[in-house]
Amino acid sequence: MWKIVPLALLQSFFLSGGQVLLKLGLAKSGPFSWTWAFFKAQLTNWWYLGCGISFGVATVLWFYLLKHFPLSIVYPLTSLSYIFGMAAAILIFHEQVNWVQWIGVFLIMAGSALMVR
Repeated sequence: MWKIVPLALLQSFFLSGGQVLLKLGLAKSGPFSWTWAFFKAQLTNWWYLGCGISFGVATVLWFYLLKHFPLSIVYPLTSLSYIFGMAAAILIFHEQVNWVQWIGVFLIMAGSALMVR
């Protein structure tokens, strides 16, 4: 059952990568307004394209995982995306992460390891 881990890691990477690209795109979008000019400007925000591609790859991998592995194992492994999200928060957005959050990450990793045993 350990062969699921690399695929789950890759799927989680693309899932959290899509979230990161979405956040970057929103940061570049300027202040929100209900105007045509605002929405038109969003059509040329290339971060959104990367976000869509990343979510698309994550979705295709998710289809494969769901088709070939039990849902009771695959679904908890999506929590691995939290680890990638934490890494992105630190490396890309320069956020501070406290020790309680690190304990949470460790518990997620431990739970995921138990699920695939």
